[in-house]
Amino acid sequence: MNIAIIEDELKTARSLENIILQLRPAAKIAGPYQSVEESVEALSSGSQPDLIFMDIQLADGLSFEIFKSVEIDCPVIFCTAFDEYSLEAFKRNGVDYVLKPFSKDDIAGALGKVDDLKNFFQQKAIPDLTELLSRMAPQADKTSFLVFKHQKYTTVQTAQIAFFYIRNETSMIMCFDGQEFSLSQSLDQIAASVSQKQFFRMNRQYLVNFSAIKEIEHYFMRKLYVKLVIETPDQLLINKEKAPSFLAWMENR
Repeated sequence: MNIAIIEDELKTARSLENIILQLRPAAKIAGPYQSVEESVEALSSGSQPDLIFMDIQLADGLSFEIFKSVEIDCPVIFCTAFDEYSLEAFKRNGVDYVLKPFSKDDIAGALGKVDDLKNFFQQKAIPDLTELLSRMAPQADKTSFLVFKHQKYTTVQTAQIAFFYIRNETSMIMCFDGQEFSLSQSLDQIAASVSQKQFFRMNRQYLVNFSAIKEIEHYFMRKLYVKLVIETPDQLLINKEKAPSFLAWMENR
């Protein structure tokens, strides 16, 4: 079986590849492809794989954009952190998903489902992504967030937010004026709803507003150290794999 991995985090991609090869030693792995652009080029240049593991949020946008440029006739297993309601579209179309962080059992279950649906996939039926895009891809960039603090609901304008981050497994807002608020959404969901031109996913913990960036320094092991106009609870580092896309994001505005 030829399997392609589309995932912008190399550590996650390598972990996934190792698990797949443990479960399917004869599998041939292509990738990982880290962006929509790279994935489109790879899937357009040769024969398509038998199966694709696809992250939803890539370095340059949502992976659903790939389907607009390439006709994919193999099953896709999405790797995501979106909630159960949003994933109903996948279920109805026979496409499985695994929630991050995934385990060996998760991947084994997903591969087992592909085996069970082999006859379905041999017909080269692919998901109808129209509803999926309408339900999961934001129609417009989110301009505010409803928050609850001190027994009161209020809204925070997105322009007032310096960064989103994870604290004790909870998504938090840090405003430019130093106010903090908690959110019920995951950081993946937040990243998919705000302007990708204005906000960048630095790593698994931080989603940062362009207006909050003060300066960038080279760091050990080809990482980048990003300083903001407001202090962050943690040192803000970008790994060497994501550094080029971050610098391109900074440049192309």
